[in-house]
Amino acid sequence: MKGNFEFRTKKSNRSLWVIECIDPNCSWRLRASKIVPESTKFVIRKYVGVHSCSLLNRNANHRQATYVVIGEQVDPQYVGVEKGPGPKGVQTFARTELGAQISYYKAWRGRKHAHTLIRGSPEQSFHVLPSYFHMLEKLNPGTVTRIEVDGESRFKYLFLAFGVAIRGFRYMRKVVGIDGTFLKGQYRGVLLVATAQDGNGQCYPLAWGIVDSENEDAWSWFLTQLKEIIGDTDELALISDRAPSIKKAISTVFEKAHHGACAWHIAQNIKNKFKCADIMGSYWSAVNAYRCEDFTGYMIEISNRYPRVAEYLENEVGFEKWSRCHYPGLRYNITTTNMVESLNSMLVNERDFPYVALLDVIQEKMSKWWNDRRIVATAITTPLTPSRESELRPRFAQSNGRHTSQLNPITYHVKGGELEGVVDIFNKTCTCKEFDIDKLPCVHAVATAHHAQVSVYSLVSPYYTKEYYLLAYGETIYPVGSQSQWDVPNEVVTRIVLPREVKEKKRGRPKTSRFPSVGEFRKRKNRCGKCGAYGHYKKKCNSQTGSTEGNPPTNVPG
Repeated sequence: MKGNFEFRTKKSNRSLWVIECIDPNCSWRLRASKIVPESTKFVIRKYVGVHSCSLLNRNANHRQATYVVIGEQVDPQYVGVEKGPGPKGVQTFARTELGAQISYYKAWRGRKHAHTLIRGSPEQSFHVLPSYFHMLEKLNPGTVTRIEVDGESRFKYLFLAFGVAIRGFRYMRKVVGIDGTFLKGQYRGVLLVATAQDGNGQCYPLAWGIVDSENEDAWSWFLTQLKEIIGDTDELALISDRAPSIKKAISTVFEKAHHGACAWHIAQNIKNKFKCADIMGSYWSAVNAYRCEDFTGYMIEISNRYPRVAEYLENEVGFEKWSRCHYPGLRYNITTTNMVESLNSMLVNERDFPYVALLDVIQEKMSKWWNDRRIVATAITTPLTPSRESELRPRFAQSNGRHTSQLNPITYHVKGGELEGVVDIFNKTCTCKEFDIDKLPCVHAVATAHHAQVSVYSLVSPYYTKEYYLLAYGETIYPVGSQSQWDVPNEVVTRIVLPREVKEKKRGRPKTSRFPSVGEFRKRKNRCGKCGAYGHYKKKCNSQTGSTEGNPPTNVPG
């Protein structure tokens, strides 16, 4: 192929393969046959390796440069990387390494074939899914997996929660964020995720699911599985956007848990619906207010300037859904679903993977997180996690100069600063409400601890301690290994899971990017006025071709 010589097959059957140069006058040829009739291996019997044909017969558009050959040659560049080269990169590879000129479409098919060789086909993924889940459960005790199919054994939903994460949830604050993100593979679907936040402020994924779309039935099924592993108590808080399907599913499945709305999504709705971005400062102050008195002051500011916004926040959304001080449960300092969005963005390059390959990436990332954070937890030298320790220490300096007086054996009055506080060190409360909600000593509580000669760490919630942080990541998430090493019962292997039916494919390039959410803006790439390329300005252009003003750019992406 590098020499641009093409060949054609003269004879081919189960026991013989004969090829020769495309020029009938050329002496180049190869003959191979089976070693023995029963064997599957061929041996070369005759080979004439010198071409005697004219150079005019050489062709860079090689007939043997099929997408299968291209994919087999380029597939090492996709092993162990998140993305790998795109179709144009495959074209460059074929030209420089194989000496073949291929079309963009053939490069795209070759790239897709390379992905299939490494990750398996989407259809194969459905077939192997029961065996994959069996191995996860076998190697990771306590892991919960579910596969839901319809009456024709076609895939509907799946659910995965690692036993390590389920057991570690007891050391997490009982606040769970839930959200979904669309998948871009052949069979599409939506990836659902439920995650907590550890004592160091990091994502702690609890459960994953794949469903057909974000509808009420799919969310109800996913939340039902989630309820089985985390329970349903008054202490539990579920945070999500205000999608009707999620709201209704939560109210149906969880009877005791409290539902909170993501304050960021509400902010985007306000800016889009009422065109009042200048009120966002007062809105976020109201979101984060610990005391209802402060909250009321911020709402008055909003109402005076934008009465319709105040009415929307109070009547349509409800204060109890987004306001920290009005929330009926305990959501600590978690007011948005950022922890879920972080997980979604983590998988931005893997959303077109077959389902099993995608789940394998999730397992690999979670295994790394658990190991890395276990190492960090072991090295901590303070009673609290690093983020909470850094948050608490400035309060020691702020507590200096505060006057503290004892009111009774458990209650203290702290004066000084902008706000006075009455602290109950037994019930761990303060009239400023910061201690009550965050469960981390406020300035008043720190001053009280110093006056009462008690350790300030004794007033901190155990969820923020090094001990809980280490226990949360004390176990290991194990991979399933190569499929050839799996030991799966026959009843699992023979379980039929067929691909879901998909709508008829539309013409043109498949869509791989979603429409932006309300209030979400995407940064537009700059286009150079000199060379027409994207990503830089004319002043920073390194092109030596001169100005192209008046001419269409030659490298506009498309």
